[in-house]
Amino acid sequence: MAVEIEHTCPFGSTCEEVKDGKIYRCAWYAKLVGKDPQSEKEIDNWGCAMSWMPTLMIEMSQTNRGQTTTLESFRNETVKGQEIFNTLVQKRNNILESKQ
Repeated sequence: MAVEIEHTCPFGSTCEEVKDGKIYRCAWYAKLVGKDPQSEKEIDNWGCAMSWMPTLMIEMSQTNRGQTTTLESFRNETVKGQEIFNTLVQKRNNILESKQ
């Protein structure tokens, strides 16, 4: 026998309801469109912003790892360029010293 799971708002609110000819929507009720960072499945759903937080934190962590890799690569290229520059300056100084 399967147990049915029903999610409720911990704040005691209703995400969206129609009343008196108007739609009352919680400010945190948001639509998320994109790819799930864990499964790569397309997401196009409405839900509470608080319930989207774990998904968004995973996405942010993956993005930060990519940026860290890029920055490390940039740093390595900068160090390599500085070493070449230092070598050229040293050679120039040696040449100038030998001419004196």
